[in-house]
Amino acid sequence: MKQLRPAVLAGIFAVAGVLSWAGARLWDSYGSLPGVPLAAPIVLGVIAVVLLATALSLRARLKAQRERVPDAKGVEPLMAARAVVFGQASALVAALVAGAYGGVGVFLLTTAMDVPARRDQTWYAGFSVLAGAAVIAAALFLEHVLKLPDDEDPAKATARA
Repeated sequence: MKQLRPAVLAGIFAVAGVLSWAGARLWDSYGSLPGVPLAAPIVLGVIAVVLLATALSLRARLKAQRERVPDAKGVEPLMAARAVVFGQASALVAALVAGAYGGVGVFLLTTAMDVPARRDQTWYAGFSVLAGAAVIAAALFLEHVLKLPDDEDPAKATARA
């Protein structure tokens, strides 16, 4: 499984941000722009907490296993693989969602700060971007915790034998 690259996540964030900013401008010119839900940053924050708790739990279990602590509960490979896939999927979706809310937030910040409801929407969008960044950070930390040591190059191994 390939490791997530922050540059790819930043690219997804940027493209989603630009497209949602343009979409918000277009939508607002034809009618009223739908609001940013209050639940968006809350849900992203919960996902970040779940990812962080999983990473910390697995890190402690792996440390106990490495130090050969008696009665240490090991980490099953399938569970570790599922955790990494959950983290990577969460990071990709969070980059997309944070970019979308970031674009809408920039549009609202530049056009409609005099309306109290739109000002609240801008705050929700900003908190969504921060919560999306927290999801990405937690997913990258989880991936770091579960990273396997690099395998030796087979060509070098046969040359020494």
